[in-house]
Amino acid sequence: MRHFLLIVCLLLGSAVTHADERVFYQPLNVDASLSQSQWRNIWRDTVKQGTRTLIVQWSAYGDADFGGADGWLADSLKLAREQGLNLVLGLYMDPAYYQRIEELDSAGLSSYWQAQLGQSLAQQQRLRNTWKLPVSGWYLPMELDDLHFMAADRRQALQRQLKDFAGKLDAPLHVSSFSAGKLAPQVNGQWLGELANAGLQVWWQDGTGTARLPLLVRNGYAAALPCSIGIVHEAFRQVSASGQPFRAEPASPQVASPGCHPTAVFSLRYRPWGKVILDNQRKHKGDDVQNH
Repeated sequence: MRHFLLIVCLLLGSAVTHADERVFYQPLNVDASLSQSQWRNIWRDTVKQGTRTLIVQWSAYGDADFGGADGWLADSLKLAREQGLNLVLGLYMDPAYYQRIEELDSAGLSSYWQAQLGQSLAQQQRLRNTWKLPVSGWYLPMELDDLHFMAADRRQALQRQLKDFAGKLDAPLHVSSFSAGKLAPQVNGQWLGELANAGLQVWWQDGTGTARLPLLVRNGYAAALPCSIGIVHEAFRQVSASGQPFRAEPASPQVASPGCHPTAVFSLRYRPWGKVILDNQRKHKGDDVQNH
């Protein structure tokens, strides 16, 4: 019965109002051109919308560290804290992540993940020692999906690695996932639930913005999620074709009653009060960092 009610709520979700209690922000190099005054206004308006937690997708993207401890991103996040926002701070992202996981066998994937977790641990220590921002959690930018982790041995190896990694951190570890339609909804829900039981805060992207799966299929995946899994509502509509650089337009997230799930919205750039970030990006043609 709970699953049936959740599907009904998801189908009616666009008519339900909802505060963006948690919002993702995906830093781009081009965002450096925004002024401190603009950032202060963005964070003030973010709080006014009911947001309590800002999830920053990464603090290092390949060679880009956004100015480091004395750079624009660190300064902006200090302003976010001044406005009362809690921070879940993203770690290191390899720009070639999605290409690499496509190419590797199970042993190679496990070795690659171990190396990337080492990079993220070094970044976490760097953030603690030099950025010195109070954080309520750490976010691992490498998203999980049921295509590259369709095999049970891959999922088991990943769970061991993530549990070990989370044990080295001083705040909860957050990680997100999306569905490619390769695992049955119940199997996918069980997998994500096991990750949550290992101590992680797991987020599942609702897929509305990319629309890679039909609505009823997406609803089936959502209905099979344990209550501990957070749902990320996508506030954009992808307009680029497959194989093209990612482009999207803002769209209202199809947010249903959250039921028992934590919720978040992706992303600040596409929300009405974040329009200055998107306008600045378009002005400078700043598609230098992409969504998945």
